[in-house]
Amino acid sequence: MSWFESLILGLVQGLTEFLPISSSAHLRLTAAFAGWHDPGAAFTAITQIGTEAAVLIYFRKDIARIVSTWFRSLFDKALRSEQDAKMGWLVIVGSIPIGVLGLVFKDAIVGPARDLRLTATTLIVMGIVLGVADRLAARDEEGGRHRAIRERKTLQQLGVKDGLIFGVCQAMALIPGVSRSGATISGGLLLGFTREAAARYSFLLAIPAVLASGAFEIKDVVETPGHISWGPTIFATVIAFFVGYAVIAWFMKFISTKSFMPFVIYRILLGIVLFVLIGTDVLSPHAGESGS
Repeated sequence: MSWFESLILGLVQGLTEFLPISSSAHLRLTAAFAGWHDPGAAFTAITQIGTEAAVLIYFRKDIARIVSTWFRSLFDKALRSEQDAKMGWLVIVGSIPIGVLGLVFKDAIVGPARDLRLTATTLIVMGIVLGVADRLAARDEEGGRHRAIRERKTLQQLGVKDGLIFGVCQAMALIPGVSRSGATISGGLLLGFTREAAARYSFLLAIPAVLASGAFEIKDVVETPGHISWGPTIFATVIAFFVGYAVIAWFMKFISTKSFMPFVIYRILLGIVLFVLIGTDVLSPHAGESGS
């Protein structure tokens, strides 16, 4: 991988990680359209550490409060009813599905799942799901001639069952094109949570999963020298951090007043274009893969 490639891929990772459009799909497509080799699941996992560092800094006060209260609640029963202590457990519970499924389907994730036809399918399908979820949320918020405005749930109303459902939605993002934030936010909206609550828990839930995934990938590449270009990968990770921080700050403001429909339309159009390019042999479904 060249330094120029790492610059572009780092920008793509930072721009798309927190938006419900799938960063893994865009990294894959960027390489395919540019005629580069697929950066691979290892590159994706490691650069995601950069964007998750942006989450750690952006939500640093929330995270410090949650971790502190959760840890102290292990020894002080009086703190176990505190919302921050509960949130600590809910992040742990919600992380179980992706941890289990990630280990079970690891070979498929780094192989067959990177077929561009599957990516196009998930872009469209999850775009439709996000659109439906967003429309239901808007209907509750706006009400109507014969409908009263319906109050949506906040994080204070998040329970273990909700956490597990969020976790299953997050696990779906193991497939390129699904989008971690898109799947978890869609799940949250369908469960009746506000856009802000769904997004905030989505970002908190991603932290242990992404950091663990990155750590495993680093371990693998250290044990297999030459498997990844460290210099360009670290450079891309730093770029992803700075761009990602700017995007998450913008996105949290955006979702408080705006609809997700622009992202829905973008996902569906991109999926259709991808199918057309593959169907007309302009683009191979395996374009950019190692050895292709």
